[in-house]
Amino acid sequence: MFTDSYVAEIRSLEEALLEAYRRLDEAADVEALHDLRIAVRRIRSLTAPLRSQPESQTLREAAAEVGRLTTPTRDLEVLIIELQQRGHDTSADVRRRRLQTDYQLIVAAPELQRLFAALQQWPVAFRKSKLGEDSQALKRIIGKALTRQIDKLHAALKDVEFDRHQLRILVKRTRYLTDAFPQLSPLPTAATKSLKKAQAALGAWHDHFQWGLAARRESDLQPLALQWEEASKQELKEAEVALSELAELLPKEKVKVKPRTSKENPATTKEKKSR
Repeated sequence: MFTDSYVAEIRSLEEALLEAYRRLDEAADVEALHDLRIAVRRIRSLTAPLRSQPESQTLREAAAEVGRLTTPTRDLEVLIIELQQRGHDTSADVRRRRLQTDYQLIVAAPELQRLFAALQQWPVAFRKSKLGEDSQALKRIIGKALTRQIDKLHAALKDVEFDRHQLRILVKRTRYLTDAFPQLSPLPTAATKSLKKAQAALGAWHDHFQWGLAARRESDLQPLALQWEEASKQELKEAEVALSELAELLPKEKVKVKPRTSKENPATTKEKKSR
């Protein structure tokens, strides 16, 4: 049954999360936080279509809290890699010393304990719910969520003034939701590949944009400011090409969705991301 595989998938993610948590606590490897965030992201994607269901709301909110908690440290990891590749080892080393403290703060954070508790409680609560007993109803709800998400993306891509920071988030959420339920997604294979390409292009642009802002605040980053600015401009051009290709491959809209424009939802350089 579909519900059985759905529950099994979240249980497997619980195991992956616990394993990454142990590795982070033991400072076993540099990929521990990244793997932890992937597990959290997938939990959020799997529960996204059920956000209105009380049985899943607690789990989804707990996962979102951990996502927000770990984002700054993951951003720091990525910046350190960039600095090393650019040959700025001193700046990288200064920031690397902050990582171990950040890791231990994450390990001890109550947000993670709330997520573990929610994961333990969720299977029983979900099984007792109406959706937990009806695979077809669960499929219908997820299918509708996928269609709505793709329609939002379709409408945003048609709006040339739609804020690119917000569009990056929309592309990312659409991809993660599609990856979570590939068997229910209406996207053809070519569109799925194009979606990943667009996310990568927007992600590269966003990273360099954020580093450029950081260079205004942190003096040791200023020598890289011009390189990051130029890279940001080039990557935005490449992202626009990828977005145009994606727009051509998406299925036709089934529901008319009016996207929020940049005037209604102004860009913020502090919006969250999940790697």
